[in-house]
Amino acid sequence: MPPLKPGTETPEVPGVERDGTRVLYFYKVTCPTCQISAPVAEKLHRQLGERFVGIGQDPREKLDRFGQEFGATFTAVEDQPPYPVSDAYGIRTVPSVFVLQDGQVVDVVESWDRDGWNRVAAKAGELVGRPADAVSWEGDGLPPFRPG
Repeated sequence: MPPLKPGTETPEVPGVERDGTRVLYFYKVTCPTCQISAPVAEKLHRQLGERFVGIGQDPREKLDRFGQEFGATFTAVEDQPPYPVSDAYGIRTVPSVFVLQDGQVVDVVESWDRDGWNRVAAKAGELVGRPADAVSWEGDGLPPFRPG
């Protein structure tokens, strides 16, 4: 199943409000692409605060270690096998990022895609009424694209 498309109603995520703007970052701690995207996810979290939530496909202890290792302070919700939240969102690769507004998908980016992540940051900033800074740029040490 492909990921939910813009305009689609979002499934519930335990502990995450559906009203207002939310950005969901789906990841797995052993995923190398998730590891390189974690500091960028943290930049988004710093710009959006509690509106940014990680959905980790690992047990709590591993999510906490990942946060410590990569400097991630965002809230992380566990989504362990059989991955009910990931399945409901149609996750086929991690990392994947969803921008949500009042229970509707607004944008989606799969894998590490600099242009996509910057687009998501700009869209989320627009929705909350605060211009967002770019989260990645040429010369920052990250590739323009890396599959998950």
